[in-house]
Amino acid sequence: MVDLTGARWRTSTRSSSNGGDCVEVADNLPGRVLVRDSKHRDEATLAFTPAAWRSFVREVAARPS
Repeated sequence: MVDLTGARWRTSTRSSSNGGDCVEVADNLPGRVLVRDSKHRDEATLAFTPAAWRSFVREVAARPS
């Protein structure tokens, strides 16, 4: 289980502005980046290493809209 104490969540810049499909990211904890669904904050949280997260973001950014 991942300790979420101290996580500072922010809404992804790629999330929709209508309050629907929002992803929140916390990248202030040492050695991990956390991702969760803003509609289900108490459910599953994904944890990535910073390197894996950078790779994911790079791949998403390279895809056409």
